[in-house]
Amino acid sequence: MPVYLLGPDIVFPPVDEAEQGLLAVGGDLSRERLLHAYASGIFPWYSEGEPILWHSPDPRFVLTHETFRVPKRLDRVIRTEPYRVTMDEAFKEVVEACASTPRSGQDGTWITEEMKSAYAELHREGFAHSIEAWRPGAAKEPDELVGGLYGVSIGAAYFGESMFSRASDASKVAFVALMRQLARWKITLIDCQIETDHLARFGATNWPRERYLSALREATREPTRQKRWRLD
Repeated sequence: MPVYLLGPDIVFPPVDEAEQGLLAVGGDLSRERLLHAYASGIFPWYSEGEPILWHSPDPRFVLTHETFRVPKRLDRVIRTEPYRVTMDEAFKEVVEACASTPRSGQDGTWITEEMKSAYAELHREGFAHSIEAWRPGAAKEPDELVGGLYGVSIGAAYFGESMFSRASDASKVAFVALMRQLARWKITLIDCQIETDHLARFGATNWPRERYLSALREATREPTRQKRWRLD
């Protein structure tokens, strides 16, 4: 199957033509194109020095509130309140940390400078959001950002992009807080993109692309919570 070359128009080929998940190459990371991509089941994923690559994998790794579970050990950790958790207080810092924190089996990052700028714009427009875990500072020292994640939200869907952790369970604590807040807001479809053991432990499962796209169409009909987020 072909991989399509995108031009200046904000259009994508049908996602069922994706070759092993890769659908198209080129285009840009404008606000309009990114929002159209996410609402169509497509996301950018490429490395510095490469053209923009657009993906729509089949199957799709998805988490819902019905399947979400918190491992017992982590639940005990959360009850001790080891971190202060916030939303949208340090979006830029979270993205930078996701890009720079070393990861097992990876030499570099796919979060390019172009991506950082694009998601910063989505954040300013109220479509991209972060959740942060802070380790309380000693005495008069400021709290330290030690974990978090960011993603995009349209309607009742949240598209997770990346997370980082610099302290034990920090990103997990932030993720659980996010999931519980999304449930209160009735943001019901959480796109995890591709399978990972980490998210599988929380109950994420593979869905056929068509099932995901059907749920996505329903979710994106809902109004978008297009403002700065705060934990209830």
